[in-house]
Amino acid sequence: MMLKIINYKYEKNHSFFMKRTFCEYMMWNGFPVIRKKIAESMINDFGLSQKEAAEKLGISSAAVCQYVLGKRAKIDITDDNLLNEIKQSAKSIITNGDGHIIPETCRICSIIRSNGASPIFLYGGKYPDGACNCGLE
Repeated sequence: MMLKIINYKYEKNHSFFMKRTFCEYMMWNGFPVIRKKIAESMINDFGLSQKEAAEKLGISSAAVCQYVLGKRAKIDITDDNLLNEIKQSAKSIITNGDGHIIPETCRICSIIRSNGASPIFLYGGKYPDGACNCGLE
């Protein structure tokens, strides 16, 4: 399964190229997208309000509103298998409480990593030489 991730703009506005590991990329870009998709699932699949989804995820209702409006976490996940996993995570968090936020986020991150959608999607499918040495290329 290869993940299709769209709508990410990368602009190289500096004279040097900063190396990023998978974990650093996920911290800045991946986790917000996972939170966004979990919040969307809570709202669309389970009927929660934006405020309720925010409370379940431990984030502000303004953050959820910005996710819904597309102002935050502009990467979009279109892979149906991953979206089903995210839906399961949303259900688990709703059912079992906020103690499941971190394990479910880590589970989704592991799925992304194990299926090859690592930070290479930042660079259009291939790392520039020396951009990462984590063995995911």
